[in-house]
Amino acid sequence: MDALLIILRPLQRLNDLTGRVGLLQVFCRYVLNNALPWPDEAARFMMLWLTGLMAPVAFRHGGMVAITGVLELLPRQLVSAFSLLLLVTSLAVLVVGAQLGLKHVDSGWLFSSSSLKLPLFLIGMKSVKIKLAWMYMSLLVGVWLMILVNIELILRSVVVALGGASRLRPVQMPGQSAAEAG
Repeated sequence: MDALLIILRPLQRLNDLTGRVGLLQVFCRYVLNNALPWPDEAARFMMLWLTGLMAPVAFRHGGMVAITGVLELLPRQLVSAFSLLLLVTSLAVLVVGAQLGLKHVDSGWLFSSSSLKLPLFLIGMKSVKIKLAWMYMSLLVGVWLMILVNIELILRSVVVALGGASRLRPVQMPGQSAAEAG
């Protein structure tokens, strides 16, 4: 119990501080009519990284938007072939996206955030504005992770088409045990 409380207390303090900063932003924006410059950009930064890291998980588990009504009317083999065609097409789009994303990240090293800084003053150094490339990199990382997931899904589809579905390990959700997935 003591070990849990030792972990819990700093986390509570951090969450309390985060909540106060959020309230401070609301107060400044709506009462003083002068919003703080950095919380909105920090929220965008974190949302982009959240998207970049979670989109591959959603893709792997079938969590992306799909129109399946027509597919339910078709024979299973035709649906499998069509799904494989869509995965190969998705891979091509993702590869193009990765190439464009790399160029975008490269351009991000030229520009700095207007309000986000590394607080190096805490260790006696001068604060440095964060390069926008770090923000842009979130989507590039997400695209590369989606490419890896896409290749896995293509290979799984081929294995199923060749009759090896029983030899595949079920895809686990994050935090799920193999027994729960199977």
